[in-house]
Parts: sequence; structure tokens; C-alpha cells
Amino acid sequence: MKKITSLFLAAMLLFLVSCSAEKTDKQPKETEKPNSEAVNVDKGLLSVTITLPASMFEDQNVDEVVANAQKEGITATKNEDGSVTYKMSKSKHKEMMQEMKTTVIQTVNDAKSGKDFQSIKDITYKDDFSEFTLIVDKAAYENSFDGFAALGLGMSGMMYELFNGVKPEEYKVTINIKDQATQNVFDQIVYPDALDKK
Repeated sequence: MKKITSLFLAAMLLFLVSCSAEKTDKQPKETEKPNSEAVNVDKGLLSVTITLPASMFEDQNVDEVVANAQKEGITATKNEDGSVTYKMSKSKHKEMMQEMKTTVIQTVNDAKSGKDFQSIKDITYKDDFSEFTLIVDKAAYENSFDGFAALGLGMSGMMYELFNGVKPEEYKVTINIKDQATQNVFDQIVYPDALDKK
């Protein structure tokens, strides 16, 4: 299961970065076809179906991806458009989401350890990873590249939301940057909006 979760995370990261430039503020009309480049999650009564677009499998052997998923007890189907549909039991999906949650928490712990991002003193977050608060030494933060920690957390939160069934046009992760000394939030970054501004 860890291999499949790792595949989802790696593919999602590439997908989110590549698609951010294409995202527009225009809301799709009800008569428009669904976006074939979106991740679709359907939580049924007994199972969960996740369809990943073909763009997430560029330079990969899709037959091998399907075979690996099936070894993990997940039904995987290669579709005509190159997308792959995974169907799994609710318990398997819950296990996958728990692994993703563990990965996000590890990312948080690594970011606040002080090894790579010395200005970050602590990080708090909502259980659904829709919001993170970085508690920092403001002067040190503003004179460093520690803002990259916010990017990592934003991407992790978006991936978690998408695989948990949040619609692509509705997912959002807010990163608050709070000064440890004053407890004031002096910056806020909202993903995926921030990716469109880059």
C-alpha cells in the first residue's frame, strides 16, 4: 500500500505544479464536459473510485502501474484516454488516507525541526490540512528562503484534500505566517491561488 500511496503523492505533486499555470478563475458551466485533466474521486457506499488523468502518467509504463496497484489489492483500469481508474474498498481508501496523513505530519515535523528551516519555531494545522500556521522568528524568516516550507505544506495539503474527495475547483489550503514574538499573522498564502501568481 505504501508504494501506491507514494505513487499517488509523486504523481499528484507533478500534476499540481504543471496544472497550476493552466488554472483560470472561470467556473465551468453545468453544460460543459468535466475536466479530463482533473482528479476524480467518487465515494460510493462500499467502495471508493479515483480516476487520475493521463498527464499524471507521462513517461511511465501504465501497464506496470496497473499491475502494481492490483498487487496491493486495488482494482486498476487503464482507460482509452490514458487515464487510470482505481477502485478500492472504503477500508483500503481509509488506509491510503491514513498513510497520506502520516506523510503530511512527517513533512510538518521535518519543517519545524530547525534543520532546514531555522526561522520556523512551530507549526500548527487543522485535521483536514486545509490550514497551517507557521510560527516563526519574523526577522530570520524574512531574510531566508524558509518560505519554501509553506510551498511544501500547501502542496501536501492540496494532495490530501483531492484524494479525500474535495472537488478540484473547491480545494484550498491557507498558510498563515505568525511572528513568535508578537503572535501577529504578518503574511498569508493561499494555495492553489499562490501558484497562479508565480
